[in-house]
Formats: sequence, C-alpha cells, structure tokens
Amino acid sequence: MGNASDIIKVGRFAPSPSGRMHAGNVFTALISWLSVRKAGGRWILRIEDLDPQRSRQEYARLIEDDLHWLGLDWDEGGLSDAGAHGPYSQSERGELYEAALSRLMATGRVYGCGCTRADLRDTEAPHASDGRVIYSRKCKPEVMPCYEPVASGKSLRLWVDDESVTYVDGLYGERCVNLARECGDFVLRRADGAWSYQLAVVVDDALMGVNEVVRGNDLLDSAAQQIYLYRLLGYEPPRWMHLPLVCNGQGVRLSKRDGAADMGALRARMTARELVGYLAYMGGLLPEPIACEPRELIGEFDVSRLPRTRSIRLTI
Repeated sequence: MGNASDIIKVGRFAPSPSGRMHAGNVFTALISWLSVRKAGGRWILRIEDLDPQRSRQEYARLIEDDLHWLGLDWDEGGLSDAGAHGPYSQSERGELYEAALSRLMATGRVYGCGCTRADLRDTEAPHASDGRVIYSRKCKPEVMPCYEPVASGKSLRLWVDDESVTYVDGLYGERCVNLARECGDFVLRRADGAWSYQLAVVVDDALMGVNEVVRGNDLLDSAAQQIYLYRLLGYEPPRWMHLPLVCNGQGVRLSKRDGAADMGALRARMTARELVGYLAYMGGLLPEPIACEPRELIGEFDVSRLPRTRSIRLTI
C-alpha cells in the first residue's frame, strides 16, 4: 500500500446551472482549482442539475464558457465528456442514486414522510443556535421495516442516530455535529421524485474518486450528514475545506439574483486577469489585486493564507 503522499488529489467544481455564476462561485472554483493544480492532481467539472424546475442547459453552457474565459481548465467532466466516471450531469445519474437508495433502504433506516411544507413549518423545532428547524419525526414508524417499498407521493427520509460526527475542516479545524439534535432525519428523495443534494453529492463524489471537496461554509454542517451516508454506503469520505462566503458591499451573501456580481456584469467591466487577481487578493494569496492568470498563482497557493472568517466582502 502506498503512502498518503502518493495518493493523487482529485477535486471538483460542481455548480448548479440555475443562473449565471457570480463572484462567490468563481472564488470557490479558483481555490479548488489551485489546490488541485498545486498537488498535481485532477479537477472534475460536474453539473449539479438536480432541480428540473430551475436548471437550464444554457446556464450550464455559460458555466463552461466562463471557466474557459478565466483560464480554469478541467481534466474530466462537463457537458460533452463521456469519460470513465460520466455522465457528469446529475440529471443523467438517476440509476446510480437509485442503487444507493436501495442499499440504504435495506438497512431499515429509510421511511416515507407525507408531511407538506405547511406541516413541516408547524411541527419542526428550531435549532437553538441558528434558527434552523429539525424534523420532528412525525412520520417515523414505531418499528422500522427491514425493507419496504414506500408509496409514491411521499418523500424518503433517513433516520439518523443520536451521535456526534467529528471531522477536520481544512480552514475551520475540528467540527463536531450531533446528527439527531442539530441536523435531524434528512430527505434522500423528494415526494416529486427529485433526488436530494445530500445523497447525490455523496454518490457522485465517491464514484468519481473525489478526495477533496472545496465549497462555501454554508455547507459546514452538511459534511456531517454526508459522512453518515459515506459510512452507511461503505465509502471513504473526502477531505473538506469550506471557504468564507462572499458577500456584497452591504454584507449580504451573494446570490444568482445579484446581477452586479454575476459573470455577465463582471466580464463587461473587467478582464479575466483582473478578476482572477482580485479574487486571489481577496483570498489572501496576493498582497494587492494584481492582474494575473490562474497558472501564475499555483506557486503562491497556500491554505494557511486563506481567510478563516465567516465571510468576505466584495468591493468591485
């Protein structure tokens, strides 16, 4: 067996094609790309189009165009790649999620939930620290079946143990999350048949060999839920690095509705080199926002330079 240093780093960028990328998405892509390139690893582009109502093919094409424009190349994935780990659009990976769901159902931890959104608002209890709500287990049967198909029209939830999951984040250090008290039983498949992010991302990262996940810190607690799924499915969890959220000048987290910070607006007033240099400066990799290409930053990349604040403000 080889040493840990012999393992090839495999990272991924997995945007949702529900709108034009904004500066926060690009910041995540840049840091993930630099981490992989510094280690001589592979970078995968995966399109997370789980929501059929919001996902658009034209946005997926714009994502690829914006990444090309920025100089962030990928080794595998995208819309046209039929590589060994494809397809790379989640909307085409349903059979893989179905197989994982069957394995989870065989554990006796999956149950049907017929609660409506109104029911959830009325019955879920807020989490003490941040106002999130935890499912009350209203629909959980007294005795969990070993395996039983769930009637259509119900979402499928995974029963979680009252235990703590501990992991080490690349920026924020050790994290400890009690699943039952802080996350609750979570959905694997919605009542309308759409797959949950939690299940899909675990299956995709595991089967694609991803061993480093770089994403925003709004998903810090999701890592605990995903580690739980990794264990149940017999997969090895990746390393995690959650980045500060990029906010606008007023301190509000960027969204795809912030037209001033989306790639269309940014490309209209900045060159690719200017934007890359600014994001590198914002991430602590440069002392000032000097225009540069991503490849010029590979030698400068060091996780210890990245900010460990909860958010950073965009000033361009």
